[in-house]
Amino acid sequence: MKKIFLYLLIGIFGWFSFTSCQDDALETIPTDSMSGTGLLANANSALVPLDGIYRSMYTAGWSTTGNTHQCFGIIAYNLMADVMGEDLIMSAMGSGWFWFDAIYNVKSRFASTTWRSYDLWNAYYKWIANANYILAGEEDMTGSTTEINYVIGQAYAIRAYSYFMLAQSFARTYKGHESEPCCPIYTEPTVAGTEGQPRSTVQEVYTQITADINKATELLKGVKAEDVKHVSHIGYDVALGIKARIALVMEDWQTAKTAAEDAIAASAATILPVASFKGLNNANAGNVMWGAEIIADQSGMYAGFFTHMDHEAGAYGTSALKQINKQLYAKMGENDARRAWWDPTNASNKAGGYQQEKFKFSDMKTWLGDYIWMRIEEMYLTAAEAAVRLGDETKAKKHLMDLMSKRDPDYSTNKTGTELATLTSTETGSLLEEIITQRRIELWGEFGRIYDIRRLKQGFRRTTEMGWPTAALLGNRPTDNPESYMWVLTIPQTEFDGNENMNAETDQNPTGDE
Repeated sequence: MKKIFLYLLIGIFGWFSFTSCQDDALETIPTDSMSGTGLLANANSALVPLDGIYRSMYTAGWSTTGNTHQCFGIIAYNLMADVMGEDLIMSAMGSGWFWFDAIYNVKSRFASTTWRSYDLWNAYYKWIANANYILAGEEDMTGSTTEINYVIGQAYAIRAYSYFMLAQSFARTYKGHESEPCCPIYTEPTVAGTEGQPRSTVQEVYTQITADINKATELLKGVKAEDVKHVSHIGYDVALGIKARIALVMEDWQTAKTAAEDAIAASAATILPVASFKGLNNANAGNVMWGAEIIADQSGMYAGFFTHMDHEAGAYGTSALKQINKQLYAKMGENDARRAWWDPTNASNKAGGYQQEKFKFSDMKTWLGDYIWMRIEEMYLTAAEAAVRLGDETKAKKHLMDLMSKRDPDYSTNKTGTELATLTSTETGSLLEEIITQRRIELWGEFGRIYDIRRLKQGFRRTTEMGWPTAALLGNRPTDNPESYMWVLTIPQTEFDGNENMNAETDQNPTGDE
């Protein structure tokens, strides 16, 4: 009988227990870790396992031993989700990294431990497993209430974030699909002999997500922004930002608006002019809420974000240029400072989109560049969207103008309404559409466009007029159908091999588009 197992790795991640439903990862956490004498004996020592989780969020090569050059944590998964949409163009196959995501050719590879299904499932469940161990040690943890809340609050936030991303990857979007199967839920430490859980419904998973993120914000509320020990740590503002993201997907507009506005109020971050954060490679920039400050010996080198984005580095960013959809670029005003993020005159563009200049190495010689996972600008756009959904167009325009006044001195809008077209390339002229358009421009390359397309229940079509190469047009695929299973990943075979409560014949997601 196969079970779920863990092993504890002390080394590159400091403290990091791996979990997945497979029988080749057997070892358990040391018995003293939750007995009051080990790693979780007090709040300060519990930061060691937390730091291990955070470091894995930007380290390549641990979630899967293959295709590591496209598997380097959160920012890799955001890039994956961006190339799955219509706005971030890959000019060519290049070395293959992210190309198979862009052309939707990964689902059939669920039996492999080197492709997306295994990579994402493995990563998120390992973060969940580690969070569960930290949460289980709370009762025996010593320290001040604030210190303990700082640790436990982050663990709840990490678990909420991980289940949220699992739900977005392995099930259709929340609204309208609440009763469909999602992923197994684990809220207790898993050890050798722990029984694997069946798939919970989408609603059950989001109920868990909501409970976790609410607990996280409750515990972290008393932790001041200046007391957060590192930009990679989830403080109260970042927990609110994650809560706002979750609420958008759940179409809980009031919660999304409140969480985003509270995040703005709680955060020390402020909207910056484009010229003040060139290259988007500094996690300590004044507009960054959450990110990874990467030092030289932690650089992924070729297995890193900027290697794929910065065409001047002469690596993957050259063989597979990352370009903006020309039609989206045209939506910016002539004096919009964000035009500097792309170069329409670059000779490399040829017949494609416009070459990106938004993301650049901070030091190309040493492969340096920090990763940014959440900026304050996102919160203004989220608050604007939620406000217009609630019928408060005055507040929606205020939040939008708070951002756009730092982007385009000529910008103004008199649009109104919430109508969205069935395709992202069809215009309705509504205020909601305008907010989404500015979101597409502002968060290009950062957020994961397909996540928004899915929650908005829109379809899309790629065209050569946008700049897409013919090989990636997907003309015979149902990208125009928001109900498609095309962007729902298959569950890795290792899960079925190691979990007696999941059956590949009945529990596997569709391997096709429908």
